[in-house]
Amino acid sequence: MSRPLLESLLLLRPDRIEARLEVVEAARLVPKTPNTWQITLGVLRMWHRVAFRSETVGTCSADPVRSNWRARLLHFRPLRFPFLLREQAVNPLDFSGLLSSPERVIRHLLGAHHDGNQFAYDFSLLLVHPGKLAELVERAQAVVDGQDPRAEWLRDLVVHENYHERLLQASQSALADGVQLPVAEANDPDISFAGYLNWCAAQPETPDATWHALRDGRWSVADGRLDTPTETETAYA
Repeated sequence: MSRPLLESLLLLRPDRIEARLEVVEAARLVPKTPNTWQITLGVLRMWHRVAFRSETVGTCSADPVRSNWRARLLHFRPLRFPFLLREQAVNPLDFSGLLSSPERVIRHLLGAHHDGNQFAYDFSLLLVHPGKLAELVERAQAVVDGQDPRAEWLRDLVVHENYHERLLQASQSALADGVQLPVAEANDPDISFAGYLNWCAAQPETPDATWHALRDGRWSVADGRLDTPTETETAYA
């Protein structure tokens, strides 16, 4: 199957993502599962977020930086980045999370700071893999209790106080009751995996449809679709 060049470049392994989307569809997370081109547009939006809204990634609005020298140094994000890579806590080429294994998602949650309810996106990724959210709870508990031999390192890597306590509480709640978010956050593709999937599913379904929507001022990288589909666009899709 021939794929658009941009899709192959941004998704890296679109066939694998297509298979993951089949798992997502079976889990019935959203009313309509997007196709791989629509996920490509979602990844493009995330690149735009990193470039122009970087303050929403890896920062904290509530808790103070840990007082030791290592955490204070790692507060400088460019310095933190290579350690996150070594820890496999980030995968800078997998912006959707659909390429990452459950182990990689757990490493991401334990080692990369998430502000507010941003945990929710990754909890939903884990929920489609039986037992993996429960594993996260156990591993977060080990960090909080100091039983994980790398607990202090992980605490410093996320930089801010109380992170793993918040992660533990949130993951326990998600395991017991599912991922619960206020309506505004449930629809926010920066916070909610279902919100991200719904955002993607609302985008043009093909490169041609996207080009015509962009040309006509009905689509942008940052905001996605700016209108409802037209008959012309549906024909291209």
